Amino acid sequence: MTMSLETGNRIWSVLRPLGWIAVGLALLAPAVAMRVTTEVQWTTTDFVFAGVVLVGAAAIVELFAWRVRHPGARIAFGLFMVAVVALVWGAAID
Repeated sequence: MTMSLETGNRIWSVLRPLGWIAVGLALLAPAVAMRVTTEVQWTTTDFVFAGVVLVGAAAIVELFAWRVRHPGARIAFGLFMVAVVALVWGAAID
């Protein structure tokens, strides 16, 4: 199954804002959790680290998508960056 460039661009126009919303929600979740429970105790440094990792990864995906027009490559690279962020996040927690 091949995807046309036009269809891929329509998919990307939906995924792009959803990705930025996901970044915002990922940063908002611990702030809300800190209000609800005492088990989550993030410092300013934790929020800065998470912001740099999440916004940095999203910005790299944006730059890649700006340069590469193939929709499959955009989605594959986005998923790759999600995996990289998960690995970095997991290593930072340990």
